[in-house]
Amino acid sequence: MTRARRPSAQTIAVLSALADAPTTWRYGYELCKQLDLRPGSLYPILVRLADRGLLETAWETDPPAGRPPRHLYRLTGSGRALAAELAPAPPRPAAVPRRSEPRWQGA
Repeated sequence: MTRARRPSAQTIAVLSALADAPTTWRYGYELCKQLDLRPGSLYPILVRLADRGLLETAWETDPPAGRPPRHLYRLTGSGRALAAELAPAPPRPAAVPRRSEPRWQGA
């Protein structure tokens, strides 16, 4: 039986960052810097999300000379749906009190 529980704040942050540009391939170091997460926290999250079918993964095909290829990540359709589900609801506008109609006295 699968336990359903809310993802951690870090996992939600990763999903949210990837959802900002869902079709763009991102790499881990970039996400570490953006989210201020340590690699030891980020990479296990990325692996879990990929294992659950929420991320597509690929290796960079044309790395610059002298640098190894990067592992790239982007959301799948299921990942985009989960990110949207976990996104905070937009703030509701504050209720504006109705002004009462002026009362005219006299004729």
